[in-house]
Amino acid sequence: MTPALIYGLTGIVVFGIGLFGALCVRDRLRRLLALNLCGMGAAFVLVAGAWRMPPDSADPVPHALVITGIVVLVSATAVALALIRRLHTLESAPEEIPEDTPE
Repeated sequence: MTPALIYGLTGIVVFGIGLFGALCVRDRLRRLLALNLCGMGAAFVLVAGAWRMPPDSADPVPHALVITGIVVLVSATAVALALIRRLHTLESAPEEIPEDTPE
């Protein structure tokens, strides 16, 4: 088994686990983590696609795409965590009774 095959199969498995979690889990935080797994699985597959035997140099374009994808994934995760936190505070806050309604 070559390292490219191992990385490729690992990427497919990690992506599948993440996809299963994203589709089957109802908790928002766990769904976000599952989507992060999907992103890392796709990165593994891209790295496996860039693999060359040691005398040759690896293709730099997929590696640049993986690095860019990691940066985007981190920033998107930060925004999603802020939105999840805001939704949690809005859903758990008691409803306020307007002052001008008769009791």
